[in-house]
Amino acid sequence: MEDRIVLLDERGKKEEFEISVTFGLDDSNYAVLFPMDNENEAYILRMEYDDNGDLILVGIEDDGELNDAILAYESILKESIK
Repeated sequence: MEDRIVLLDERGKKEEFEISVTFGLDDSNYAVLFPMDNENEAYILRMEYDDNGDLILVGIEDDGELNDAILAYESILKESIK
């Protein structure tokens, strides 16, 4: 997948990301994003829909949920190497 997306950081600055992969886990869907200017860093965000039905990406605040999402992503990486 080579999709790119532009998001606003906490200061309102635009930042471009590459969407590495999306995946479902339990009842949620997640996206793994790599900043175009720092490909050594990755973000896992939960995919949700707002009241208008538009897709939004939300930071994961629950440590347990984040750890589960990280493990699922690592499993996807291991499968893609085989």
